Amino acid sequence: MIEEVETKDAIKTQEYFVNMGPQHPSTHGVLRLMLELDGEIIKKVTPHIGYIHRSIEKMSEKDSYRQIVHLTDRMDYLSNHMNNEAVCLLVENALEVEVSDRVKVIRTIMSELTRLSSHQLWWGVMGMDLGALTTFLYAFRDREMINDIFEETCGARLTVNYNVPGGVMFDIHPNFQQRVKDFIKSFKTKLPEYDDLLSNNVIFRQRTEGVGILSKEDAISYGVTGPTGRASGFSNDTRKHKPYSAYDRVEFKEILMDKGDTFSRYKARILEMWESVSIIEQLIDNIPEGDIQEPSVKQVIKLPKGEFYQSVETARGELGVYVVSDGQKSPYRLKFRSPGFSNLFVLDHMVRGYKIADLVAMMSTIDLVIPDIDR
Repeated sequence: MIEEVETKDAIKTQEYFVNMGPQHPSTHGVLRLMLELDGEIIKKVTPHIGYIHRSIEKMSEKDSYRQIVHLTDRMDYLSNHMNNEAVCLLVENALEVEVSDRVKVIRTIMSELTRLSSHQLWWGVMGMDLGALTTFLYAFRDREMINDIFEETCGARLTVNYNVPGGVMFDIHPNFQQRVKDFIKSFKTKLPEYDDLLSNNVIFRQRTEGVGILSKEDAISYGVTGPTGRASGFSNDTRKHKPYSAYDRVEFKEILMDKGDTFSRYKARILEMWESVSIIEQLIDNIPEGDIQEPSVKQVIKLPKGEFYQSVETARGELGVYVVSDGQKSPYRLKFRSPGFSNLFVLDHMVRGYKIADLVAMMSTIDLVIPDIDR
């Protein structure tokens, strides 16, 4: 569709409406963006979602609390372990059950391995989005080590479904600690390569520095969380503000930047990987003994009547789970507050006045996973 516009100087230009997606490879899922363009300059972006909507929230209202954990794997599948943990923590807090220290530490290690795995994929794909295929190969080389660890202990590489209300599905594999330490030792030598390959690349810097600035005030206004919000100076790390599992017993920095541009959002995730490595190093040799499941949590779980909320810090930001219980084995109402939804809808605010190529770079640093939005 083309709309002709007459300027003050009587020079006619044309406004183009172009679909980006729903199969565009740079959208990281089935997302459609309606672009309003003046030449190659973006005047407005309207996201259209719902192409892979599966009604997970409504399905959860018919499932048991144990079954709901399984469904959360299919939302932000790159934060699968953290998504599982959010539902488990809500159930445990509602039942006033405290899991063993062993479970808390195992969950935290698994969460940080998942965060690293997610950020590795993001880094590889971001380079590829901007034309650097090499980053994709390097990232998946390193990510395979984490997937192998998950497969040995959890029985799956991506949708692990390892957390259960009251603990974890089964104990860690005898090789788990050594394989994690081997990975950490290896990855600490690989992270500097990420800077050599992409962070310090002059073309990459020119395409990201000073581009797509999101102020702290706007990040707060839009509810943008995770590294995307922290790159604008918005302190929102749930692990710091509302510690859960073993995050209150480890030292780590909340990565905050002040420029809020595309490069800051990129750099925030690179620095977060170093913090995840540090968290794992502090815990891997200090996994306490204890039960892996709390025996008081029954197979058929019925929460007390009332309203319950639990949030966790996923790789993309704050995931909140809200449940209204009527005392039955399924929730009366369940709502997920996913980080991707809020992060997506700040895109129009960020991209106006920039070019289509800049839009691809900005989307990469928002790190969208569309099933996290289409629930």
